[in-house]
Amino acid sequence: MSSTEAWVGTWRPHKPRGPIAALYGSPGPKYALPGLTGITRHDPTKYKAPMFSFGTRHDEANFTSSPGPRYLVPSNITRAGRDGTPAFSLHSRPKEPKMFQVPGPGHYSPERSGKSVLRSSPAYSLSARSKDSANSQVPGPASYSLPPMLGPKTVVTHAAPTYSLCGRSKTGSFAEDLKKTPGPAAYKVVDPCIYRSKPPQFSMTGRNFTPGETTKKPGPGAHFPERVTFTRTKAPSFSFGLRHSEYTVPLISDMGDECHK
Repeated sequence: MSSTEAWVGTWRPHKPRGPIAALYGSPGPKYALPGLTGITRHDPTKYKAPMFSFGTRHDEANFTSSPGPRYLVPSNITRAGRDGTPAFSLHSRPKEPKMFQVPGPGHYSPERSGKSVLRSSPAYSLSARSKDSANSQVPGPASYSLPPMLGPKTVVTHAAPTYSLCGRSKTGSFAEDLKKTPGPAAYKVVDPCIYRSKPPQFSMTGRNFTPGETTKKPGPGAHFPERVTFTRTKAPSFSFGLRHSEYTVPLISDMGDECHK
């Protein structure tokens, strides 16, 4: 930098105190290389030494999935299947088959073949009406009608234009009833307080009384100081006992002489 150039402001070029990101074209130390120790995040391009650890004892170590000597294999079964030695057993004597009962010539009746073998003229009979026909809801011939051939509502032919004379409308005619419109008495008078200032209003309220207690209290005549025994000594009091029943058995205490008798 030459000192002859004009500088604007107070900034001047200076040497940086440390390396800055603008001096490097690559990300630099932003990305760290994978480690070479341990298993987690080990560098895949480097050799990893074998590692051993003390594993835990499995719960199914003493469990066996083979049947063992539980099943008894027959002696005639080999690895290729059953051997070819013949085997015999004692069975019961089979029953003799019965003779086939073929029908003889007398079991046939050719004269009864009738229409099955010989030609016969057609025969008809009048059978009774079945019960299912009573529940049949099939419409009869009179239930169907042909489309009309006259008028505007024809189906199979072209219909000519038709005209009709309709009644006179009551709206806007001399026959219109104008009494159905509301009269002046149908409208209520609007309160002036709605569109003008509302004057102050006063009302007559009820007379207010001083709140008091309405509980009934005993007067001087309701108290009896002479009957109070909590604060003074009570005089002795006596009473006549209950009268016993005449049918009560008297108490006998001396039974010595009567027992000897």
